[in-house]
Amino acid sequence: MKFSTLRRMALKGAVACAAITAIPAVAADAILRVSAIPDEAPTELQRKFAPLGKYLEAQTGMKVVFTPVTDYAAVVESLATKKIDLAWLGGFTFVQAKIRTNGTAIPIAQREEDAKFTSKFITADPAIKALADLKGKTFAFGAPSSTSGSLMPRFYLQQAGLNPEKDFKNVAFSGAHDATVAFVAAGKAEAGVLNASVWDKLVEARKVDTDKVRVFATTPPYFDYNWTVRGDLDPVIIKKLTDAFLKLDPANPEHKEILALQRAARFIPTKKENYDGIEKAAHAAGLLK
Repeated sequence: MKFSTLRRMALKGAVACAAITAIPAVAADAILRVSAIPDEAPTELQRKFAPLGKYLEAQTGMKVVFTPVTDYAAVVESLATKKIDLAWLGGFTFVQAKIRTNGTAIPIAQREEDAKFTSKFITADPAIKALADLKGKTFAFGAPSSTSGSLMPRFYLQQAGLNPEKDFKNVAFSGAHDATVAFVAAGKAEAGVLNASVWDKLVEARKVDTDKVRVFATTPPYFDYNWTVRGDLDPVIIKKLTDAFLKLDPANPEHKEILALQRAARFIPTKKENYDGIEKAAHAAGLLK
């Protein structure tokens, strides 16, 4: 083999190595572990997260692994014990995470809609037209730790002079917002409550018969969902994640799909203080000591 040929091969090898080094490497242990409160079916949560996960991988240079859990408490505990790094939480589960992590959990972004979130009271009973008509009826909340499916609706019921355990014939917990709609539609509960976002999604997808199941009351607005990181996560990663959420742009087709699946117009910054009202409501409802 001629020297010039060897030289050309060496140069090609050097260029190839330079090209590989130019691509940001993902270390074997550079994994971002993500989870979410199970307020919808696990398959739906994974479907919604898939394009967002790919986007976060591109923005952070880390492999993103999403792990669904069976209940709300598992997300809080996993964040506190460092089994996950990033979690989609409701307002109340954030408060629980803040307490469980001794105040170190950090909410980094929320949907614009989460600054004025609401819950919808639904029924298939023509006799129920207002909250007062719930007396003596069977009623379904979502999960016990759900902000929009339990805590805030309970708080507003109490403000309206109703004690669910005393005034309702029976109180059930469906476990998830879409399950609450199924409970009411099937007659397992005469009324129920779920978050406005899931209700709107089910109506748009025609997964609920609005001639049968209807909204008869809506709560006042409150702060709700956010993306939270464990407090001892590398600050560089926290900044990358925060920036990634905040620069999602509906004018970008790729971003538009991500935002649509998250039912978000855009993401905005958030802070711990936004959830002080939810913490007070939880104390008032007897859910926090």
